[in-house]
Amino acid sequence: VLKNLHNHFPEAKIDFLAVPSSRGILEGNPIVNNSLFFDRRNDSSASFLWTLRRSQYDLVIDLYGNPRTALMTYFSAAKYRVGFAFRGRRYAYNIHVPSRGGEVHNLEFNLDVLRPLGIEVIDRSIPFYIAREDEEYVEEFLFQNRLEHETIVALNPGGTWYTKQWGLRKFAELGDVLAEAYRAKIVLVWGPGEIEKAQRIQNLMRQPSFIPPPTTLKQLAALFKKCAFVVSNDAGPMHLAAVLGIPTLGIYGPTNPDYQGPIGEKNSWVRLNGLDCLGCNLTSCPIGHLCMERLSVDAVMRAVQNLVEQNQIFVLA
Repeated sequence: VLKNLHNHFPEAKIDFLAVPSSRGILEGNPIVNNSLFFDRRNDSSASFLWTLRRSQYDLVIDLYGNPRTALMTYFSAAKYRVGFAFRGRRYAYNIHVPSRGGEVHNLEFNLDVLRPLGIEVIDRSIPFYIAREDEEYVEEFLFQNRLEHETIVALNPGGTWYTKQWGLRKFAELGDVLAEAYRAKIVLVWGPGEIEKAQRIQNLMRQPSFIPPPTTLKQLAALFKKCAFVVSNDAGPMHLAAVLGIPTLGIYGPTNPDYQGPIGEKNSWVRLNGLDCLGCNLTSCPIGHLCMERLSVDAVMRAVQNLVEQNQIFVLA
């Protein structure tokens, strides 16, 4: 959305409002004039609303579409206020966007906000900027573990919903198979509150594996850039790897890869077909988490092999 806005309004100053955890995504982006971060735990909603109004925006686009962001959009008093026509939120906008949720990929869903404005979508790439200091942080980790010249495969076992998480034991078994099949060095990535998952997998694996130190989003991106490919649950790091152009395999169950899958021709996904409940979008499962429990290591490994062949990845077999 940002790149197409900038292409259409090259002289405009574009601010971006996000939550603090998204800071790393916006840092370094030359299109963004000012990044605003709202932390509902610490920031006063009333004070923040007045900050928005004082900014006197000409155009506000609400990509979130929840009650709080609708109120922020309305209170901005911008001349043009664009948002999805969700129930209870239409009041906030004077340009309404038909929702195609459950019909198109989330990328196209977000780009829909531009179309009522007459803005042509000419660029679907997603930029991510990595600083040299972030690359050096990763290079030091690789040097300390003698991984600079190795085939590196990253596994991401984390995720915000437990229903989207494949089993740790299965990740460990997959890591062993990958290490043996491709002579790969397995790196177990983790985010806040997930270090114990990585440690558990490491303890379960027969082959050596490596756990990086804590990383920011940009440092994680720099690490992914060193990888031959990434295997991940449906989670933020999976999308980050895909955006960076690293061949990525997503593991799916309660979410639908047609709408939330990794973007790009290099990427693929795997799930246990045949279950009526696939794509349920439930954060808790009443029937035993079958989509993940019954998804075998062999099935995921076959998907990995297809990913390697599809991308002609050179690995030492």
